[in-house]
Amino acid sequence: MKKKLFSTILISGILAFSSCENALDYTPTGVLSSSDLTSPTAIDGLVTSAYAAIGNGDMIGPIYSNWVYGSVRSDDTYKGGGGTGDVGEIDALEHYNLVTPTMGAFVTRTWQNLFKSISRCNVALRAVNTLTEANFPNKKIRLAELRFLRAHSYFTMKLLYKNIPIFDETATEADILKVSNTLINEESWNKIAADFQFAIDNLPTSQAELGRANKLSAQAYLAKLRLYQAYEQDNNHKVTNINKSRLQEVVTLTQAVISSGKYSLSKDIADNFIPETENGPESIFAIQFTVNDGTTAGRMSYEDGLNYPHGAPQYGCCGFHAGSQNLVNAHTTDANGLPNFDTFNNKPADLSTQTVDPRLDHTVGIEGHVYKYDNTKLFSNSWVRDPGVYGNFHTMRFQQLATSGSYFKLGPFMGTAKNYDILRYDDVLLMQAEAYIQLGQPANALPLINQIRERAAASTGRLKKIDGTFASKYNVKPYSATGWTQDFAFKALQWERRLEFATEGSRFFDLVRWGIAEPTLNAYIAKEKVSRTYLATAKFTAGRDEYLPIPQAEITFTNGLYKQNPGY
Repeated sequence: MKKKLFSTILISGILAFSSCENALDYTPTGVLSSSDLTSPTAIDGLVTSAYAAIGNGDMIGPIYSNWVYGSVRSDDTYKGGGGTGDVGEIDALEHYNLVTPTMGAFVTRTWQNLFKSISRCNVALRAVNTLTEANFPNKKIRLAELRFLRAHSYFTMKLLYKNIPIFDETATEADILKVSNTLINEESWNKIAADFQFAIDNLPTSQAELGRANKLSAQAYLAKLRLYQAYEQDNNHKVTNINKSRLQEVVTLTQAVISSGKYSLSKDIADNFIPETENGPESIFAIQFTVNDGTTAGRMSYEDGLNYPHGAPQYGCCGFHAGSQNLVNAHTTDANGLPNFDTFNNKPADLSTQTVDPRLDHTVGIEGHVYKYDNTKLFSNSWVRDPGVYGNFHTMRFQQLATSGSYFKLGPFMGTAKNYDILRYDDVLLMQAEAYIQLGQPANALPLINQIRERAAASTGRLKKIDGTFASKYNVKPYSATGWTQDFAFKALQWERRLEFATEGSRFFDLVRWGIAEPTLNAYIAKEKVSRTYLATAKFTAGRDEYLPIPQAEITFTNGLYKQNPGY
């Protein structure tokens, strides 16, 4: 879609030049020369450009929405769309064993888009460093913001590809071509962590302008990094140790965020997924998007643009990201309002009789249930594009109503100006809970997890049908201290993370971090392929499928300097 827009702009430009003798005397809006980049105002614009870059992914080269990499590759969702051949690379990713290093649309394009973001940070860092604090008082703050943004992109690359090249703003083009992707895993984590630590040391607790990183967002992000780093992996991605000192860092960093009092859980989880309540008390750092900002199509998010109900008249395309039966089953609860840990997937959930966690109806489109908080248009199975392949469930969290002021349609595709949360307070609570449990202090995790469950129980206000009833029977309760052993607490934590961030693209990475991706996903496939026959050949191979391959184009470009990930 962006290519089409570029072609239109290019053609318009050619016509303008051919009709005006003095066209070459005109400086196009938005074009900068090196002589322009000397004033604090212009250089501050480069910082803004670096913020924009972290939202510059697209539907086939996503860099912030991990629905393909983190949901479809997990047990949360199916690819969806118009059959297995529709955007076939996602089908390959869902099968694991069909993924190759030559995939251009996703594996390669995401790598390139992330490095474009990193490049913008490095360009801006070099420019900011040419100024003195006397003529640019915000110098340290802007440097810290840029290093935060760079670390964000490197962290994303690390989750996706593991073995990545890391370089900073001091590297020349010649230097960059000498940087390999063979850093020791611990060393690469620490290089990224150094950027977050610089941000912690130099950012204020609050920023006047919405969207800018602050000290607390840097502490939360470093906590996330240290949590992943704590689960130490060998060269074949097997978790070999859980580093207690890293976990203690997670506790300390998350406690700084919690005790600041700046953030809190929203009263209703729905507030995290509608534009009317964005940048709310739960949002720690978010990519900012706009609509009706004076530009042709606004500053929109299109990475989830394939995922609207296909048959719904207000949308029309494209039916991707279908909720799995396993995910729906996982929301069922027992008489005590707790998950059916051991029996949830024995058979398909009967939603007419079984009780469920309310988060189900914030996550999955289900026949006769309120869809995206509009009780005048209940979800219909007629909206599902290919039920014979992918079933009747759909996705919901990142979709917006066509009547929303944030919604924008460009051709057949949908975009939204709803901000995209990278870090939320619920994640901070659950990161701290996980660290406490793995440190052998499960009692400290209990109230943290129960805060999340209590908020879930209270999140029913927007789920009523027009007659005042609910389509589901809700029953979710907090955990009791009785029987709250370390093993049970960790199982509860894993379950809570799945439901709290369902379809948000974190599930696959959690499974890899915990070292349970292979048994969990192969058990899931074994059950699913009975009714989802397109998964008949799917298989997760430990030691390979935890990470994407390094794009072959990048290995070729560096004349073999980059080394391929194991198994590819």
